[in-house]
Amino acid sequence: MSLAVDDVVTEDGKPNDFGSFVSSDDEIEIEEMCEPIERYANGIYYPICIGDVLAGTYRVIHKLGWGGFSTVWMAHDLKRQKLVALKIGIPGDTGERELNMQREILHRVKDTSRYLTFLDTFSVPGMNGTHLVMVFPVRGPSLHNYMRDLEVKTRMIAAKQLLLALESLHDAGIVHCDLNSGSMLWDIGNIDECCPKMAYQIFGRPRKAPVWVETWKPGELVSPIQVDKKLLQGNIFLADFGLAIKTGSPVKCPSFASDMWSYMCLFAELHLGCVPFRGRANATALSNLVRSLGPLPPQWDGMYDAGDTPEDFWYDQTQTPHTLVTLEEITKRARPGIVDSELKLVVSVLLKGFTYLPENRLTAAELLQDKDFNAIMELYGC
Repeated sequence: MSLAVDDVVTEDGKPNDFGSFVSSDDEIEIEEMCEPIERYANGIYYPICIGDVLAGTYRVIHKLGWGGFSTVWMAHDLKRQKLVALKIGIPGDTGERELNMQREILHRVKDTSRYLTFLDTFSVPGMNGTHLVMVFPVRGPSLHNYMRDLEVKTRMIAAKQLLLALESLHDAGIVHCDLNSGSMLWDIGNIDECCPKMAYQIFGRPRKAPVWVETWKPGELVSPIQVDKKLLQGNIFLADFGLAIKTGSPVKCPSFASDMWSYMCLFAELHLGCVPFRGRANATALSNLVRSLGPLPPQWDGMYDAGDTPEDFWYDQTQTPHTLVTLEEITKRARPGIVDSELKLVVSVLLKGFTYLPENRLTAAELLQDKDFNAIMELYGC
């Protein structure tokens, strides 16, 4: 028998039962949706139970997500009576790098409203060292999630906002270096003031299973929250700055142009509703790219170093894009109802971004001034 929200939360908003353990039949489903359980046994992830209070301040009430370098939890700030997100990093210096870059962004970027920046930090001791915890405002799911369920207008709003965020970052001399659909978060409105009771009403109660491997502290596998797509407002926040670098650093690449190639892949995915180029292995993906865009620059011949075998046809300057996989054909298949005028605009913008030589690729500022890009945005009222 399931309990109503009023039964599981006291009047002051504190959880009483900390969610529900699923039946043994559903535990496999929970494991498939969650982080690898062996990472708890190895001391990589920090074990968490719903109801845990960290730093004497943050009571964990739900799970937001996870990645290779962290798990992310929704918590109630007991002092400020607000909802926050706790990003609990793995041991090592990965979290410190992101924290340092976050500080650079707060110092260098004039308007940080389009970024997910930290509110607080603290550390917790673990089995294999210290875990840095960064406290953030609660934001929505990543760009990748729900993308195909949203109207093109909503997706184009996100594309415009992402480009504006990237322009500000580049103006501050910072290269993101890891721009992908997982590093952008949808806006779900101002839920910071919600108490745990309201959070359960919006997102549902935690569904969880025990961490059955041996760990140094109790932990639970918790299914991440599921967000109703009606909450997504089209606004996005740029996040995940752990790999970002400042210009002038010893690292020669990536560069602003690398970010712009990544942006163009995201713009294409947002407009089309699917990725423009496919391929699991590095060489396969590059082969498909060449079939669509044409041969790589001849001066790149012999420079490929991704672990698999390059193809000779990549550098054959006599070839042209394959008829069935040109950018125009990819766009028409993904958007069968697109009118010719919009098709021409989209292909024009894609070609300006998918330029092999970095020095010939549009910058964020230039793309924001591009007439074809702005014509697309005007079509969708952006």
